[in-house]
Amino acid sequence: MRIVMSTVIGVLVCATLVFAAQDRIRLIGIHDPVTPVTAHFVHRHLEAAAHQGDRLVLIEMDTPGGLDTAMREIVKDVMASPVPVVVYVAPSGARAASAGAVIALAADVCAMAPGTNIGAAHPVSLGEKPDKTMEAKVVNDAEAYAEGIAHKRGRDEALARRMVRDSISLSAEKALEGRLIDLIARDRGDLLRQLEGRSVSRDGRQLVLHLAGAEQVPADMGSVERVLNAISNPNVAYVLMMLGMMGLFFELSNPGVILPGVIGGISLILAFFAFQALPVNYAGVLLILLGLILFIAEIKVVSHGMLTLGGMIAMVLGSLMLFESSEPYLRVSWSVILVTVLAVAGFFGVVVTKAVAVHRRRPTTGREGLIGLEGKAESGINPDGKVFIRGEYWDAGSDEPIDAGSRVTVEAVDGLRLKVKKIL
Repeated sequence: MRIVMSTVIGVLVCATLVFAAQDRIRLIGIHDPVTPVTAHFVHRHLEAAAHQGDRLVLIEMDTPGGLDTAMREIVKDVMASPVPVVVYVAPSGARAASAGAVIALAADVCAMAPGTNIGAAHPVSLGEKPDKTMEAKVVNDAEAYAEGIAHKRGRDEALARRMVRDSISLSAEKALEGRLIDLIARDRGDLLRQLEGRSVSRDGRQLVLHLAGAEQVPADMGSVERVLNAISNPNVAYVLMMLGMMGLFFELSNPGVILPGVIGGISLILAFFAFQALPVNYAGVLLILLGLILFIAEIKVVSHGMLTLGGMIAMVLGSLMLFESSEPYLRVSWSVILVTVLAVAGFFGVVVTKAVAVHRRRPTTGREGLIGLEGKAESGINPDGKVFIRGEYWDAGSDEPIDAGSRVTVEAVDGLRLKVKKIL
């Protein structure tokens, strides 16, 4: 009897946990450019929603676009999700542009807040501009991709094609009128009220949404995802690359310091990770390297500032060329470039100044360190005698007679014999 009761209680507890897991709406926010990190974040939470039996996944979006490969990963995950997925472009003033527009088309329900826009999904090449034939292939592929998604979700295929081909962007009202989206909602609460009882098609069957009383659970990025997402910013990637180069330079010029080499290596690896999500132009990287080489050469060669000026010009041009894109969010800002270049140039300027000062400082040891020192003639010098200099007695000679006790200065050193002259 006790075993039967334990079994019944266990079943009831499991049923309660499953029911509780189903009374949940998972909230995913996409508020940055679409990158591989974003794709991993969405994939992880869509899988978790499926395993935990969530009622709905709500993706709140405000993005300027992003990488085609990351977008396609998200689209595949959204369309394969057993849990209904709603994309909500919000709040007012937000946008689902470029890659974000295609992701929105792939959702079971696409909603927008008033004052938002969707579209401008024409593909933008990264790095060098392709020839016309290749560009036409890319555009045709993206157009067919958007059309196929719109057809599967029952949206206007002609408008989906025009978003890609003609880069059109539509307001929420125009998108609803053109059957590109399903509804307009003022806020999340209004959206959930409109979704209550709505039917969506999942795997050939109709699924009615019952969302009343469901708990809204935000899906947060993990600590690693947050770090990787942050360094995918062009400004951060640029600074990391500069830190990496500077750190490795210090380690190679001063072997054994260790810390600059460790920091430089980590910074470069993180920068290279970010570069896979950015339109890197390697001519820009080479110009930045040339700028650093010219700065270093200024330390070794006195060019009266010409090498430093050339290094600054090379670094500014390389920084401007580093990320070649028409999209502002894929370029390094002018302020970051100027601050970084001035900081690097200022640092090397200080190093050059110190190096020149060291070269100009008179020697204090060895034979050269004796020249110019003052002392006293211990005996008469005519032409040879003894002098007392810096606590030591030396044999000395002079071209002119010097009386004992006179002040003398060293003119030259010949082995262990000094040539001196009288201080008048």
